[in-house]
Amino acid sequence: MAGIFKAYDIRGIYGDTLNEDLAEKFGRAFVTFLGCRKVVVGRDMRPHSDPLFQALARGLTGQGADVIDVGVVSTPMTYYANGSLGADASIMITASHNPGEWNGFKLCREQAIPISGATGIADLERIVQEEAFAPPAATPGSVTTHDIRSAYRDHIAGLVSVDRELTLAVDYANAMGIVEAEVFRAVPNLKLDPLFDTLDGTFPNHEANPLLEETYEALQHKIRSGTYDFGIAFDGDADRVGFTDETGRIIAMDLITALIAESLLETHPGAAIFYDLRSSWAVKEVIEANGGRPFQSRVGHAFIKAQMREQDAVFAGELSGHYYFKDNYTTESSALAVLHVAALVAHTGQKLSELVAPLRKYSASGEINSTVADAGAVLKRLEESYQDGRVYKLDGLSVEYPDWWFNVRASNTEPLIRLNLEARDEATMAARRDEVLALIRG
Repeated sequence: MAGIFKAYDIRGIYGDTLNEDLAEKFGRAFVTFLGCRKVVVGRDMRPHSDPLFQALARGLTGQGADVIDVGVVSTPMTYYANGSLGADASIMITASHNPGEWNGFKLCREQAIPISGATGIADLERIVQEEAFAPPAATPGSVTTHDIRSAYRDHIAGLVSVDRELTLAVDYANAMGIVEAEVFRAVPNLKLDPLFDTLDGTFPNHEANPLLEETYEALQHKIRSGTYDFGIAFDGDADRVGFTDETGRIIAMDLITALIAESLLETHPGAAIFYDLRSSWAVKEVIEANGGRPFQSRVGHAFIKAQMREQDAVFAGELSGHYYFKDNYTTESSALAVLHVAALVAHTGQKLSELVAPLRKYSASGEINSTVADAGAVLKRLEESYQDGRVYKLDGLSVEYPDWWFNVRASNTEPLIRLNLEARDEATMAARRDEVLALIRG
């Protein structure tokens, strides 16, 4: 059990650190902690997701909770089920993009409010370790099945209009994007040309992680051998999605945030929109140019969703490819992200590469990791060195100057400092990057 209770979810290797016995105990702990009586549970396509579901359901119902089994679904669908069915909580059985031997649980309270390490996962770990469960219920709860896929499809497809025919190349990676993409079949003007569209929890073709460039190789080959408006690649549980333009060039996820913001602001003028504080200056500029109210967000879905709720924001985008929408209970919807990009391409008549080109006006370092002995000392040294800039500490240390900015954050799990830096030109970026790295690495 050691190490499976993470900052944002529970994740381990099936048969080693995660098994049915632990899943049942976790179900008991979940009800003990939350006092929930109506729990939505979904699962991905991994071969061990079903036995873990059966064990988890035993634990939940044994403590008196009723389980709404929504079956094999994407993670965004469980969020929609949680909110739309008025559940007290939800659990998605998945290990996201991790290899096939992994599995885990993503957890929410009512209205799809996430449970993180600081808001419950640590408590759940303690309850499981100590077996400090509430007494079993005199009358066990029930398990009922519910088809959420069609309701989610109709809800998301009805939010955006795509007003001319587009053809998309889609890499499902044999994972839950296959189910998430049912939305697209309800949109008349979208034609899909798929890759790896058979559910297979062993991931026989490639890892389902759109943060890795190698994930896109098969998709790029398909795009370059045909005619497509753009390409998309889902992660394992379909709560993230990556994009390429019509030439196969990978588009940075912060620039996709800017495009989605532009699309949304056509129908939500003046809306609040959050963007990952590691994002390009261009994102804030697009939000402002289209009449929106831009806010920077911390890294991590639990923080972002909380900030969105505080400001009643309609959308937030994260550099990891998570796109959050008020229209899906302030959670991810990869399908809705794709529809907004498609709507913008269709409406403007421009190619996706043409829409993105003006946003590539600055030079970015990308995220650079450095191993350090004392992250706190490094952050203090940087703050002292750059105190003449605009310094703020929303997440780690950020410093902004008229022609460049940087953010440094310490890893929660490793002795690492993560640097992101951007400047108005390549030469300035390279010089400032090397300067900051020299201070970090001492």
